[in-house]
Amino acid sequence: MLSSTVRKHGLAVAGICVMLVVGTACSDIKAADPAPSSSPGTTNPSTPGSSSTPDPSTTPSDDPAAANVKVVPAKGASAVRPDQPVTVTSDGGELSDVTLKDSNGGTVDGTLNAEKSQWTSKPELKPGAKYTLTGTAKGSDGNSVPIKSDFRTLSAARNLKASVAPLNGETVGVAMPIQIFWNNPVKDRAAVEKRLTVKTSVPVEGSWHWVGNKQVNYRPKTYWPAGTKVSVLIDTQGVNAGANIWGSASRKIDFAIGRSVITKIDVKKHTMTVAINGKLARTIPITAGKSGFTTRSGTKVIMEKYPVKRMDARTVGIKPGDPEYYDIHDVKWAQRVTSSGEFIHGAPWSSGSQGTENVSHGCIGMSLPNGQWYFAQTLRGDPVVVVGTTRMMEPNNGWTDWNEPWAKYKAGSALA
Repeated sequence: MLSSTVRKHGLAVAGICVMLVVGTACSDIKAADPAPSSSPGTTNPSTPGSSSTPDPSTTPSDDPAAANVKVVPAKGASAVRPDQPVTVTSDGGELSDVTLKDSNGGTVDGTLNAEKSQWTSKPELKPGAKYTLTGTAKGSDGNSVPIKSDFRTLSAARNLKASVAPLNGETVGVAMPIQIFWNNPVKDRAAVEKRLTVKTSVPVEGSWHWVGNKQVNYRPKTYWPAGTKVSVLIDTQGVNAGANIWGSASRKIDFAIGRSVITKIDVKKHTMTVAINGKLARTIPITAGKSGFTTRSGTKVIMEKYPVKRMDARTVGIKPGDPEYYDIHDVKWAQRVTSSGEFIHGAPWSSGSQGTENVSHGCIGMSLPNGQWYFAQTLRGDPVVVVGTTRMMEPNNGWTDWNEPWAKYKAGSALA
């Protein structure tokens, strides 16, 4: 039998709808009543999915004008999947001020439908976190009901986090690939890739390409248009990467593409040409790798820049005592183009050979004035196209994304 207070005020309190991995159970609890029909600390076994300790301030209401609310997951639920949305549904009432926060104050975004009868969060919860849901439901009788619920998400065996190149705010060259390095292996690549978004200030066709299970890259079909603004959203908080590895954070990276600086090196002709924004800026005499140390052909990308760099042959397997050993402490204007140790740099010791023969251990050497000029023109991410040798670039020996045909590169996407 309903209390007279309920019939008078027609208030309603949220019903709870619980959603577990193995099944779903729902129940409705209506109308706040200052005179409860049950005592605190008791359990209502006939209400599946409700809290084991009901709120003593709630009793049911049959008033059709009251706001009846359902929340998924249930109040007090544990081991909630982070990749499932939280929903609040009101039958016969409007929702407002719905907020979902974790214990650190982080807010989860959500949206209301047109009727304001259902609120749905983004499926991006942190693993192993406590969440609190608050809001208000207003019935057609004009009375408002506060909504409050809390639950915990499941704990991950390991968390998934991303390191990214380029850096946020960086200006890079037209061949710069976006590179995401994961701290743990990704088993479900498709699920993770669906959470990756690239937005550009001008239309650009591009594709993701997986490099093993701990790295995914992105490049355009052709070089980035000069001046493009790029935003990368790594929206992986709450994603299930497989093997109980869950995304624990999301990131947004903004970077810009600089002017077009395209370098072409002909090893046979011992020349390097530099085109800036489509116009030839300089032709430079160079020396390249001698026999046994042949410079690789292919499209390379400038990875690192050093005004001064020590170069020790031990880093490439040549030990002291070997006739080919070298240890130069002050190589100037050095720019790395392979992981294996090829650089473009100033090389005054080979000035007599520049433009006529190849005498280096694989690097591209030039005069100090030319090296300084070239260093000032380039950015990390600028392309260097080398021709004239039969030794080709190996996959992943540096940023080698541009050495694969476009169709093959796109096939490296988990969503292809």
